[in-house]
Amino acid sequence: QVQLVESGGGLVQAGGSLRLSCDASGRTFSGSAMGWFRQAPGKDREFVASIHGSSGITYFIDDVKGRFIISRGDAKTPVYLQMNMLKPEDTAIYYCAARRISVASKNARDYVYWGQGTQVTVSS
Repeated sequence: QVQLVESGGGLVQAGGSLRLSCDASGRTFSGSAMGWFRQAPGKDREFVASIHGSSGITYFIDDVKGRFIISRGDAKTPVYLQMNMLKPEDTAIYYCAARRISVASKNARDYVYWGQGTQVTVSS
């Protein structure tokens, strides 16, 4: 059974940092595109960042550019999201997701595997 499990969320003050991890089991995602999405209360799930499975090219929504970093890890933890200079509007449940192919995407429908999410709360 393929599983993705996020960790690293929590409560942080505005301006602080958190590092989210995404642990994988059941298959390897070494060549797969990985992504992070978030969903704030009352809002739709939105794309945050993705990384190409082979080139390592990264993509971000404009709101997090310069503040967030997506990076690849190892087989156990294939992707991280380093979040710096956090703002209250970053408050959301953050989900990691994986594709079966290497091409990164900003579209949630392109991702096959999803974690259950980790809560990130940024206080002002």
